[in-house]
Amino acid sequence: MSQPARVQEAAPEAPVAAPRSRVCVIGAGPTGIGAAKALLAAGFEVVVYEKNTEVGGNWIFKPAPSHSSVFETTHIISSKALSQYDDFPMPADYPDYPGHAQLKAYFQAYAAHFGVLPRIRFGVEVRSAVPVPGGGWELTLADGRTERFTHLCVATGHHWKPRMPRYPGEYRGELLHSHDFKSAVPFTQKRVLVIGGGNSACDIAVETARVSARTCISMRRGYWFIPKFLMGKPSDVINLKLMRKLPKALRQGAIKLTLRLVQGKNSDYGLPEPEHGPLEAHPTINSELLYFIRHGRIHPKPDIQRWDGKTVTFVDGTAEDFDSVVAATGFETSFPVLPVSVGDYSGTEVPLYLKVFHPRYEDLFFIGLFQPQGCIWPLADVQGELVARAIKGEWKRPPDIDAAIRREIDHPDYAFSKTPRHATEVDFHEYRKRLVREIGGRRAF
Repeated sequence: MSQPARVQEAAPEAPVAAPRSRVCVIGAGPTGIGAAKALLAAGFEVVVYEKNTEVGGNWIFKPAPSHSSVFETTHIISSKALSQYDDFPMPADYPDYPGHAQLKAYFQAYAAHFGVLPRIRFGVEVRSAVPVPGGGWELTLADGRTERFTHLCVATGHHWKPRMPRYPGEYRGELLHSHDFKSAVPFTQKRVLVIGGGNSACDIAVETARVSARTCISMRRGYWFIPKFLMGKPSDVINLKLMRKLPKALRQGAIKLTLRLVQGKNSDYGLPEPEHGPLEAHPTINSELLYFIRHGRIHPKPDIQRWDGKTVTFVDGTAEDFDSVVAATGFETSFPVLPVSVGDYSGTEVPLYLKVFHPRYEDLFFIGLFQPQGCIWPLADVQGELVARAIKGEWKRPPDIDAAIRREIDHPDYAFSKTPRHATEVDFHEYRKRLVREIGGRRAF
Protein backbone atom coordinates (compact mmCIF):
# COMPACT_ATOMS: atom_id res chain seq x y z
CA MET A 1 0.00 0.00 0.00
CA SER A 2 1.41 3.24 -1.03
CA GLN A 3 2.13 5.90 1.55
CA PRO A 4 0.09 9.11 1.38
CA ALA A 5 1.83 11.97 -0.28
CA ARG A 6 3.62 14.18 2.26
CA VAL A 7 2.38 17.76 2.27
CA GLN A 8 5.20 20.23 1.77
CA GLU A 9 5.03 22.74 4.62
CA ALA A 10 6.19 26.26 4.01
CA ALA A 11 9.33 27.11 5.92
CA PRO A 12 8.64 29.55 8.73
CA GLU A 13 9.82 33.06 8.15
CA ALA A 14 13.00 33.91 10.00
CA PRO A 15 12.25 36.30 12.86
CA VAL A 16 13.43 39.82 12.35
CA ALA A 17 16.13 40.52 14.89
CA ALA A 18 15.35 43.44 17.15
CA PRO A 19 18.01 46.12 17.18
CA ARG A 20 20.49 45.62 19.98
CA SER A 21 19.83 47.85 22.96
CA ARG A 22 22.39 50.60 23.36
CA VAL A 23 22.32 51.84 26.93
CA CYS A 24 23.90 54.99 28.29
CA VAL A 25 24.86 55.39 31.93
CA ILE A 26 25.64 58.94 33.05
CA GLY A 27 28.11 58.84 35.92
CA ALA A 28 30.92 56.46 36.91
CA GLY A 29 30.48 56.77 40.64
CA PRO A 30 29.71 53.73 42.82
CA THR A 31 26.08 53.58 41.66
CA GLY A 32 26.83 54.07 37.97
CA ILE A 33 29.46 51.34 37.80
CA GLY A 34 27.14 48.94 39.63
CA ALA A 35 24.42 49.51 37.06
CA ALA A 36 26.88 49.29 34.17
CA LYS A 37 28.17 45.95 35.42
CA ALA A 38 24.64 44.49 35.48
CA LEU A 39 23.84 45.86 32.02
CA LEU A 40 27.04 44.47 30.53
CA ALA A 41 26.33 41.08 32.09
CA ALA A 42 22.94 41.14 30.36
CA GLY A 43 24.65 41.54 26.99
CA PHE A 44 23.82 45.16 26.18
CA GLU A 45 26.05 47.66 24.49
CA VAL A 46 26.90 50.05 27.31
CA VAL A 47 28.54 53.47 27.25
CA VAL A 48 29.30 55.30 30.50
CA TYR A 49 29.94 59.04 30.39
CA GLU A 50 31.96 60.48 33.27
CA LYS A 51 33.08 64.09 33.43
CA ASN A 52 35.86 63.28 35.90
CA THR A 53 39.08 61.58 34.87
CA GLU A 54 38.70 58.51 37.09
CA VAL A 55 36.15 56.21 38.72
CA GLY A 56 34.83 57.17 42.12
CA GLY A 57 32.25 59.93 41.86
CA ASN A 58 31.72 61.61 45.21
CA TRP A 59 34.62 59.66 46.71
CA ILE A 60 37.29 61.35 44.59
CA PHE A 61 38.93 63.70 47.07
CA LYS A 62 40.34 66.91 45.68
CA PRO A 63 41.77 69.67 47.88
CA ALA A 64 39.93 72.33 45.88
CA PRO A 65 36.12 72.55 45.56
CA SER A 66 34.83 70.09 42.97
CA HIS A 67 31.92 67.80 42.17
CA SER A 68 32.90 65.68 45.17
CA SER A 69 31.89 66.69 48.68
CA VAL A 70 34.27 64.47 50.66
CA PHE A 71 36.96 66.18 52.68
CA GLU A 72 40.44 65.25 53.84
CA THR A 73 39.42 62.97 56.72
CA THR A 74 36.11 61.59 55.42
CA HIS A 75 35.31 57.98 56.31
CA ILE A 76 32.21 56.04 55.40
CA ILE A 77 29.43 56.01 58.02
CA SER A 78 28.14 52.53 57.22
CA SER A 79 30.40 49.61 58.05
CA LYS A 80 32.46 47.63 55.58
CA ALA A 81 30.28 44.57 56.19
CA LEU A 82 27.16 46.35 54.93
CA SER A 83 28.79 48.60 52.33
CA GLN A 84 30.47 46.16 49.96
CA TYR A 85 28.94 44.91 46.74
CA ASP A 86 27.53 41.39 47.11
CA ASP A 87 29.88 39.87 44.56
CA PHE A 88 33.00 41.93 45.31
CA PRO A 89 34.07 41.97 48.97
CA MET A 90 36.25 44.76 50.26
CA PRO A 91 39.85 43.79 51.03
CA ALA A 92 40.25 41.95 54.32
CA ASP A 93 42.72 44.53 55.61
CA TYR A 94 40.25 47.39 55.23
CA PRO A 95 39.05 48.78 58.58
CA ASP A 96 35.41 48.64 59.68
CA TYR A 97 34.94 52.17 58.36
CA PRO A 98 37.22 52.77 55.34
CA GLY A 99 38.40 56.23 54.34
CA HIS A 100 37.79 57.96 51.02
CA ALA A 101 41.09 56.85 49.44
CA GLN A 102 40.38 53.19 50.23
CA LEU A 103 36.86 53.48 48.87
CA LYS A 104 38.02 55.09 45.63
CA ALA A 105 40.54 52.27 45.15
CA TYR A 106 37.79 49.73 45.84
CA PHE A 107 35.46 51.24 43.23
CA GLN A 108 38.22 51.38 40.66
CA ALA A 109 39.08 47.73 41.29
CA TYR A 110 35.39 46.81 40.93
CA ALA A 111 35.10 48.63 37.59
CA ALA A 112 38.22 46.91 36.28
CA HIS A 113 37.23 43.45 37.53
CA PHE A 114 33.79 43.47 35.88
CA GLY A 115 34.90 44.98 32.59
CA VAL A 116 33.20 48.32 33.16
CA LEU A 117 36.39 50.36 32.84
CA PRO A 118 36.76 50.00 29.04
CA ARG A 119 33.16 51.20 28.60
CA ILE A 120 33.74 54.50 30.43
CA ARG A 121 34.37 57.67 28.45
CA PHE A 122 36.29 59.84 30.92
CA GLY A 123 36.39 63.62 30.71
CA VAL A 124 33.08 63.69 28.85
CA GLU A 125 30.31 65.88 30.24
CA VAL A 126 26.70 65.40 29.17
CA ARG A 127 25.01 68.76 28.65
CA SER A 128 21.51 67.55 27.83
CA ALA A 129 19.47 64.41 27.32
CA VAL A 130 16.14 64.66 25.52
CA PRO A 131 13.63 61.97 24.62
CA VAL A 132 13.39 61.03 20.95
CA PRO A 133 9.91 60.65 19.45
CA GLY A 134 9.21 56.95 19.17
CA GLY A 135 11.69 55.99 21.87
CA GLY A 136 15.29 56.46 22.85
CA TRP A 137 17.35 59.44 23.98
CA GLU A 138 19.57 61.94 22.25
CA LEU A 139 22.47 63.22 24.30
CA THR A 140 24.39 66.39 23.60
CA LEU A 141 27.94 66.38 24.94
CA ALA A 142 29.99 69.35 26.09
CA ASP A 143 32.03 69.32 22.88
CA GLY A 144 28.87 69.61 20.78
CA ARG A 145 28.66 66.01 19.64
CA THR A 146 25.36 64.16 19.83
CA GLU A 147 24.78 60.47 20.53
CA ARG A 148 21.63 58.35 20.48
CA PHE A 149 20.78 55.51 22.83
CA THR A 150 17.81 53.21 23.18
CA HIS A 151 17.84 53.53 26.98
CA LEU A 152 19.22 55.99 29.53
CA CYS A 153 20.34 55.41 33.12
CA VAL A 154 20.93 58.55 35.17
CA ALA A 155 23.45 57.91 37.95
CA THR A 156 24.81 61.40 38.54
CA GLY A 157 24.06 61.46 42.25
CA HIS A 158 22.04 63.96 44.26
CA HIS A 159 24.67 65.34 46.66
CA TRP A 160 26.23 68.02 44.49
CA LYS A 161 23.91 71.10 44.37
CA PRO A 162 24.20 72.85 47.77
CA ARG A 163 21.13 74.15 49.57
CA MET A 164 22.08 77.34 51.41
CA PRO A 165 20.22 78.62 54.48
CA ARG A 166 18.45 81.97 54.49
CA TYR A 167 18.18 84.24 57.50
CA PRO A 168 17.36 87.93 57.91
CA GLY A 169 20.33 90.25 57.58
CA GLU A 170 23.67 89.76 55.93
CA TYR A 171 26.68 87.76 57.07
CA ARG A 172 30.01 89.37 56.11
CA GLY A 173 32.45 86.73 57.27
CA GLU A 174 33.47 83.60 55.37
CA LEU A 175 30.32 81.66 54.44
CA LEU A 176 30.59 78.30 52.69
CA HIS A 177 28.58 75.14 52.24
CA SER A 178 29.83 71.82 53.60
CA HIS A 179 30.23 70.73 49.96
CA ASP A 180 33.23 73.08 49.73
CA PHE A 181 34.80 72.10 53.07
CA LYS A 182 37.99 70.18 52.33
CA SER A 183 40.19 70.51 55.41
CA ALA A 184 40.13 71.96 58.91
CA VAL A 185 43.50 73.67 58.45
CA PRO A 186 42.10 76.96 57.02
CA PHE A 187 40.01 77.32 60.19
CA THR A 188 42.97 77.25 62.57
CA GLN A 189 42.43 79.72 65.43
CA LYS A 190 39.20 80.99 63.87
CA ARG A 191 35.77 81.32 65.45
CA VAL A 192 33.67 78.79 63.55
CA LEU A 193 29.91 78.15 63.41
CA VAL A 194 28.59 74.97 61.79
CA ILE A 195 24.90 74.91 60.85
CA GLY A 196 23.13 71.54 60.89
CA GLY A 197 22.94 68.28 62.79
CA GLY A 198 23.44 65.68 60.09
CA ASN A 199 26.52 63.61 59.38
CA SER A 200 28.46 66.29 57.52
CA ALA A 201 27.68 68.96 60.12
CA CYS A 202 28.86 66.83 63.03
CA ASP A 203 31.99 65.63 61.23
CA ILE A 204 32.96 69.18 60.27
CA ALA A 205 32.30 70.49 63.78
CA VAL A 206 34.58 67.81 65.20
CA GLU A 207 37.33 68.47 62.66
CA THR A 208 37.32 72.27 63.08
CA ALA A 209 37.17 71.91 66.88
CA ARG A 210 40.61 70.31 66.79
CA VAL A 211 42.21 73.51 65.50
CA SER A 212 39.79 76.43 65.92
CA ALA A 213 39.74 79.10 68.60
CA ARG A 214 36.07 78.20 69.16
CA THR A 215 33.57 75.97 67.34
CA CYS A 216 29.80 76.17 67.79
CA ILE A 217 27.13 74.04 66.17
CA SER A 218 23.62 75.36 65.51
CA MET A 219 20.70 72.95 65.30
CA ARG A 220 17.09 73.97 64.76
CA ARG A 221 15.74 70.56 65.76
CA GLY A 222 16.79 67.45 67.61
CA TYR A 223 18.67 64.50 66.11
CA TRP A 224 19.42 60.96 67.20
CA PHE A 225 23.18 60.45 67.39
CA ILE A 226 24.22 56.85 66.85
CA PRO A 227 27.76 55.80 67.80
CA LYS A 228 29.75 53.90 65.21
CA PHE A 229 30.26 50.98 67.60
CA LEU A 230 27.96 49.21 70.05
CA MET A 231 29.05 46.20 72.09
CA GLY A 232 32.31 46.15 70.15
CA LYS A 233 30.59 45.82 66.78
CA PRO A 234 29.66 48.36 64.09
CA SER A 235 26.27 49.76 65.01
CA ASP A 236 24.68 48.80 61.67
CA VAL A 237 25.77 45.19 62.25
CA ILE A 238 24.14 45.27 65.69
CA ASN A 239 21.01 46.65 64.06
CA LEU A 240 20.98 43.79 61.53
CA LYS A 241 21.83 40.98 63.95
CA LEU A 242 19.82 42.14 66.94
CA MET A 243 17.43 45.06 66.47
CA ARG A 244 15.88 43.82 63.25
CA LYS A 245 14.79 40.63 64.94
CA LEU A 246 12.24 42.72 66.81
CA PRO A 247 8.88 43.74 65.34
CA LYS A 248 9.00 47.19 63.78
CA ALA A 249 6.82 48.65 66.55
CA LEU A 250 9.32 47.52 69.21
CA ARG A 251 12.46 48.30 67.20
CA GLN A 252 12.22 52.05 67.64
CA GLY A 253 11.81 51.70 71.41
CA ALA A 254 14.73 49.28 71.68
CA ILE A 255 17.04 51.60 69.76
CA LYS A 256 15.90 54.58 71.81
CA LEU A 257 16.51 52.72 75.08
CA THR A 258 19.96 51.55 73.92
CA LEU A 259 21.01 55.09 73.01
CA ARG A 260 19.70 56.45 76.30
CA LEU A 261 21.70 53.86 78.23
CA VAL A 262 24.88 54.42 76.23
CA GLN A 263 24.94 58.21 76.05
CA GLY A 264 22.00 59.71 77.93
CA LYS A 265 19.65 62.39 76.63
CA ASN A 266 20.47 65.16 74.18
CA SER A 267 19.62 67.69 76.85
CA ASP A 268 22.54 66.32 78.90
CA TYR A 269 24.75 67.86 76.19
CA GLY A 270 22.81 71.09 75.64
CA LEU A 271 21.21 69.77 72.45
CA PRO A 272 17.50 69.73 71.53
CA GLU A 273 15.62 66.50 72.00
CA PRO A 274 14.39 64.84 68.79
CA GLU A 275 10.66 64.92 68.13
CA HIS A 276 10.76 61.80 65.97
CA GLY A 277 11.75 58.18 66.45
CA PRO A 278 15.33 56.99 65.77
CA LEU A 279 14.32 55.47 62.41
CA GLU A 280 12.04 58.28 61.23
CA ALA A 281 14.83 60.51 59.89
CA HIS A 282 18.20 59.97 58.30
CA PRO A 283 20.52 58.84 61.11
CA THR A 284 23.54 60.81 62.27
CA ILE A 285 26.37 58.32 62.82
CA ASN A 286 29.00 59.95 64.99
CA SER A 287 30.97 58.84 68.05
CA GLU A 288 32.85 62.10 68.65
CA LEU A 289 30.35 64.97 68.69
CA LEU A 290 29.02 64.32 72.19
CA TYR A 291 32.55 63.64 73.44
CA PHE A 292 33.78 66.98 72.08
CA ILE A 293 30.80 68.83 73.55
CA ARG A 294 31.43 67.45 77.04
CA HIS A 295 35.13 68.31 76.71
CA GLY A 296 34.29 71.92 75.90
CA ARG A 297 35.58 71.87 72.34
CA ILE A 298 32.15 72.19 70.64
CA HIS A 299 29.45 74.52 71.94
CA PRO A 300 25.79 73.81 71.05
CA LYS A 301 23.59 76.65 69.82
CA PRO A 302 19.91 76.75 68.80
CA ASP A 303 18.62 77.93 65.42
CA ILE A 304 19.76 81.25 63.98
CA GLN A 305 17.45 84.25 64.24
CA ARG A 306 19.46 86.72 62.15
CA TRP A 307 22.96 87.82 61.28
CA ASP A 308 24.58 91.20 61.02
CA GLY A 309 28.15 91.48 59.78
CA LYS A 310 30.05 88.80 61.65
CA THR A 311 27.54 88.74 64.51
CA VAL A 312 25.11 85.86 64.60
CA THR A 313 22.04 86.14 66.86
CA PHE A 314 20.30 82.92 67.88
CA VAL A 315 16.65 82.35 68.72
CA ASP A 316 17.44 82.20 72.44
CA GLY A 317 18.64 85.79 72.28
CA THR A 318 22.37 85.05 72.58
CA ALA A 319 24.80 86.42 70.00
CA GLU A 320 28.38 85.68 69.02
CA ASP A 321 30.86 86.82 66.43
CA PHE A 322 32.21 84.23 63.98
CA ASP A 323 34.97 84.41 61.40
CA SER A 324 33.57 81.49 59.39
CA VAL A 325 30.18 79.82 58.97
CA VAL A 326 29.90 76.36 57.41
CA ALA A 327 26.36 75.51 56.29
CA ALA A 328 25.86 71.74 56.32
CA THR A 329 22.29 72.22 55.17
CA GLY A 330 21.93 69.53 52.56
CA PHE A 331 21.48 69.46 48.81
CA GLU A 332 18.81 70.08 46.23
CA THR A 333 17.90 67.13 44.05
CA SER A 334 18.55 68.30 40.51
CA PHE A 335 19.18 66.73 37.11
CA PRO A 336 20.01 69.64 34.79
CA VAL A 337 20.77 67.33 31.86
CA LEU A 338 17.07 66.39 31.70
CA PRO A 339 14.14 68.59 30.72
CA VAL A 340 12.44 70.01 33.82
CA SER A 341 9.22 68.26 32.79
CA VAL A 342 11.04 64.93 32.98
CA GLY A 343 13.37 65.13 35.97
CA ASP A 344 12.33 67.73 38.55
CA TYR A 345 12.55 65.98 41.93
CA SER A 346 13.28 68.97 44.12
CA GLY A 347 10.09 68.71 46.18
CA THR A 348 9.01 66.48 49.04
CA GLU A 349 7.98 63.57 46.79
CA VAL A 350 9.84 61.55 44.15
CA PRO A 351 7.22 60.00 41.83
CA LEU A 352 9.25 57.05 40.54
CA TYR A 353 8.33 53.40 40.92
CA LEU A 354 10.82 51.75 43.27
CA LYS A 355 12.78 55.03 43.05
CA VAL A 356 13.91 53.84 39.59
CA PHE A 357 11.16 53.78 36.95
CA HIS A 358 9.65 56.89 35.37
CA PRO A 359 5.88 56.72 34.91
CA ARG A 360 5.98 58.16 31.36
CA TYR A 361 9.30 57.05 29.89
CA GLU A 362 9.88 53.31 29.90
CA ASP A 363 13.41 53.77 28.56
CA LEU A 364 14.56 56.10 31.38
CA PHE A 365 15.91 54.84 34.71
CA PHE A 366 17.30 56.56 37.80
CA ILE A 367 20.09 54.76 39.62
CA GLY A 368 20.92 55.77 43.19
CA LEU A 369 18.12 58.34 43.57
CA PHE A 370 17.34 57.28 47.12
CA GLN A 371 18.73 57.90 50.58
CA PRO A 372 18.98 54.68 52.56
CA GLN A 373 19.46 54.27 56.27
CA GLY A 374 22.63 52.46 55.37
CA CYS A 375 24.84 52.30 52.29
CA ILE A 376 23.63 53.25 48.85
CA TRP A 377 25.72 51.33 46.32
CA PRO A 378 24.91 47.71 47.25
CA LEU A 379 21.30 48.68 46.59
CA ALA A 380 22.10 50.50 43.35
CA ASP A 381 23.80 47.30 42.22
CA VAL A 382 20.46 45.46 42.60
CA GLN A 383 18.68 48.34 40.87
CA GLY A 384 20.95 47.73 37.88
CA GLU A 385 19.94 44.07 37.73
CA LEU A 386 16.27 45.03 37.75
CA VAL A 387 16.78 47.59 35.00
CA ALA A 388 18.55 44.97 32.88
CA ARG A 389 15.61 42.60 33.31
CA ALA A 390 13.19 45.39 32.38
CA ILE A 391 15.07 46.18 29.17
CA LYS A 392 15.16 42.50 28.22
CA GLY A 393 11.42 42.20 28.82
CA GLU A 394 11.88 39.75 31.70
CA TRP A 395 10.28 42.15 34.18
CA LYS A 396 7.11 44.17 33.63
CA ARG A 397 6.09 47.45 35.15
CA PRO A 398 2.83 47.56 37.13
CA PRO A 399 -0.19 48.02 34.84
CA ASP A 400 -1.15 51.18 36.75
CA ILE A 401 2.26 52.56 37.57
CA ASP A 402 0.89 55.89 38.80
CA ALA A 403 -1.18 54.11 41.45
CA ALA A 404 1.81 51.95 42.40
CA ILE A 405 3.98 55.05 42.84
CA ARG A 406 1.29 56.69 44.95
CA ARG A 407 1.14 53.64 47.22
CA GLU A 408 4.92 53.78 47.71
CA ILE A 409 4.85 57.46 48.61
CA ASP A 410 1.91 57.03 50.99
CA HIS A 411 3.42 53.97 52.72
CA PRO A 412 7.10 54.70 53.50
CA ASP A 413 9.18 52.27 55.54
CA TYR A 414 8.81 54.58 58.55
CA ALA A 415 6.98 57.86 59.20
CA PHE A 416 9.80 59.91 57.71
CA SER A 417 9.78 63.69 58.03
CA LYS A 418 7.94 65.43 55.18
CA THR A 419 10.93 67.40 53.96
CA PRO A 420 12.85 67.45 50.65
CA ARG A 421 15.77 65.80 52.45
CA HIS A 422 13.63 62.76 53.28
CA ALA A 423 11.78 62.56 49.96
CA THR A 424 14.05 59.70 48.90
CA GLU A 425 14.53 58.09 52.34
CA VAL A 426 14.24 54.30 52.59
CA ASP A 427 15.16 51.64 55.09
CA PHE A 428 18.19 49.80 53.69
CA HIS A 429 16.94 46.29 54.41
CA GLU A 430 13.26 46.83 53.54
CA TYR A 431 14.11 48.49 50.24
CA ARG A 432 16.61 45.77 49.46
CA LYS A 433 13.94 43.12 50.03
CA ARG A 434 11.62 44.86 47.59
CA LEU A 435 14.28 45.01 44.88
CA VAL A 436 15.43 41.43 45.39
CA ARG A 437 11.83 40.23 45.28
CA GLU A 438 11.38 41.94 41.93
CA ILE A 439 14.45 40.30 40.37
CA GLY A 440 13.29 36.96 41.72
CA GLY A 441 16.52 36.06 43.41
CA ARG A 442 18.16 35.65 46.76
CA ARG A 443 20.81 37.92 48.12
CA ALA A 444 23.01 38.21 51.21
CA PHE A 445 21.76 39.87 54.41
